[in-house]
Amino acid sequence: MAAVGIAAVAIGSMAGSASAQSLLDKIKSGETIRIGFSNQPPWAYPGENNEPLGFVNAMALDILKKLGTTKVESIVTEWGALIPGMQAGRFDIITGGMYIIPERCRNVLFSDPILKLNDVLIVPKGNPKGLHSYDDVRDKGATFVTGAGYTAVTAAKEVGIPDDKLMQVADDVAIAQAVKVGRADAGSGNYLSMKRVIEKEDSLELADPFTAPRKPSYSALAFPLTEQATVDAFKTAMKDYLGSDEMMASVEKYGYDKTMLPDGTATAALCQE
Repeated sequence: MAAVGIAAVAIGSMAGSASAQSLLDKIKSGETIRIGFSNQPPWAYPGENNEPLGFVNAMALDILKKLGTTKVESIVTEWGALIPGMQAGRFDIITGGMYIIPERCRNVLFSDPILKLNDVLIVPKGNPKGLHSYDDVRDKGATFVTGAGYTAVTAAKEVGIPDDKLMQVADDVAIAQAVKVGRADAGSGNYLSMKRVIEKEDSLELADPFTAPRKPSYSALAFPLTEQATVDAFKTAMKDYLGSDEMMASVEKYGYDKTMLPDGTATAALCQE
């Protein structure tokens, strides 16, 4: 019995050591790295065999390779479940291209920015209500739709769009569908995703001109709060990678161009805004 007890303690100790292993250690030891993202072309989405596609996944895979591993597992979930999923230990890195905002900085560590981008407003063809800003949506009593967990939710509330005029849905396709069928008068998401979603929709268009409610947004890879050493390693690897020919060769096919490169704005500053 004593021997069994000692063995149990040893096994428990080993299990505790394994669970405490850092992500950087997992990378160095060649363990499979689990990347979490939602189905949001062209940012990140699964291929036919669940392979990670999209420009954020392409960048993440390039950087992981520089750090010594090509072994990854894709875990696809809804956007609003990404941070809770990481906190629950379901995956190691969020590669969905999350915007860096203070609320998220309290729950995850972000890498340096990998992209700078504005949101857009989608409206029915001809923009019948003349919506060119979130202020217009508020002032004209229009119904507004965006994704659950999107920064547009906070922006809409900040300008005073009331809760009974604010719809939250699962993803970009659902945003476009809500506007298309008349459940909402306008919807918002990031330029790359929304342009892609509506490009074959004759009944929808981007509001032009559109005055964004905030300054450009910056997206990044996200890590657990305990992984500062891993974030530092990614920062070093990204220094010569961002904007390089290697990076552009990986991301151009997804619509990422050099106008979207970050401008030197620091993650720490974005977390404090």
